[in-house]
Amino acid sequence: MSARTLHVETGQRRYDLAITGGGINGLATAMALVKHFRISLVVLEAEDRLASHQTGNNSGVIHSGLYYRPGSLKAAHCILGREAMYRFCQKHGIPYERCGKIVVATSGHELPILEELERRGSANGIKGIRRLGPEELREYEPHVSAMAGLAVPETGIVSYAQVAERFADEAKENGGDILTGARLFNCWHQAEGLILETSQGEIYCRYLINCGGLQCDRIARLCGVEPGLKIVPFRGEYYKLIPERRSLVRNLIYPVPDPAFPFLGVHFTRMIHGDIEAGPNAVLAFKREGYKKWSFSVKDTLETLSYPGFWHLARRYGKTGIGEFYRSVNRGAFTKALQRMIPELSVTDLSPGGAGVRAQALDANGFLVDDFRIVEAERMIHVLNAPSPAATASISIGLSIARRAGKNFGLAPLSGDQEPQVYQSKPAIHLIHQIR
Repeated sequence: MSARTLHVETGQRRYDLAITGGGINGLATAMALVKHFRISLVVLEAEDRLASHQTGNNSGVIHSGLYYRPGSLKAAHCILGREAMYRFCQKHGIPYERCGKIVVATSGHELPILEELERRGSANGIKGIRRLGPEELREYEPHVSAMAGLAVPETGIVSYAQVAERFADEAKENGGDILTGARLFNCWHQAEGLILETSQGEIYCRYLINCGGLQCDRIARLCGVEPGLKIVPFRGEYYKLIPERRSLVRNLIYPVPDPAFPFLGVHFTRMIHGDIEAGPNAVLAFKREGYKKWSFSVKDTLETLSYPGFWHLARRYGKTGIGEFYRSVNRGAFTKALQRMIPELSVTDLSPGGAGVRAQALDANGFLVDDFRIVEAERMIHVLNAPSPAATASISIGLSIARRAGKNFGLAPLSGDQEPQVYQSKPAIHLIHQIR
């Protein structure tokens, strides 16, 4: 059966498999599935355009794998996905640079953390990591002032919106369908499949993969699956260096991350189109798609505030969170955080930039879910936590989900009876936590 053939019965469009979410991971999964399995497939994107949220507001860093615990899904998929991303961009003519970055320690208490990052990077197989003293740092970034640093040459930059667009084209060229403006409202289980009620009408599918990002926990519950976590949105706000001061930054400059806070801290990023971004902070957002400082949703706010895990989190990180809010409304405080790395930076060197919202999974005990979390249920796979480096790792993640779907759903491979060779190279870690 052609993947683009629509069999309509009682007004329903019928597919073997539906993917909710037209961000980079949903599209990477769709691309992998239609390239290697004989299926009909549709991607359902709630917004009027693809990659509208986390993917489209991403700063565009191709992460090296430096930060992630050796043996974690993040580490495994980041290393595989990074190289796959470089190859994909090269093949399809997508502009990218393997420009490298430096991570800098500006105080003595950060030096042991820098050593731990170096150890993690080596354990994760990152090539070319180099410890730098103050003078060597200035060879990389002449305006940086720090006690020590790491050079990480595997890091790069790209436009993930452009990558996602190419993923979508690959999926469509291999027979997949993509519907925008197709928000999921309900899901009914039948003996041999699922009926999805969407803003584009009813769709019948035998199987479902949830890549809903900021809405993934709600989609899971709509489908009758208790995810065991809540998505709590954090907004990351950016400034840009004015054009006359872009020379302050050559490539990417990161601070040593604060081990007491699960985000990387404000940093400098050269974008693929030439802008220099400074940020992001990490402030609690009162709307899941709340990109402006005063964006507010009663529903989203009540969901966050009524979740016991949020109050555990607030007790643990309350002081840090207040500091993030202060930097959000005070450009001087934001600038001061950046001046730890580049002292000559001034408030007038910054102009307002964009913002993104991170879909952070939080458990009932108030712990931020650190690693990727992907769960199975009958006829379904749910991607419930895929923060950074998920964009970097998207090709690897998509292949792994497609491989699992092929086995669980009994999909017929295009290449015959054997398992597609592309899926034989996978992280040694078991990807899926089985819901029982």
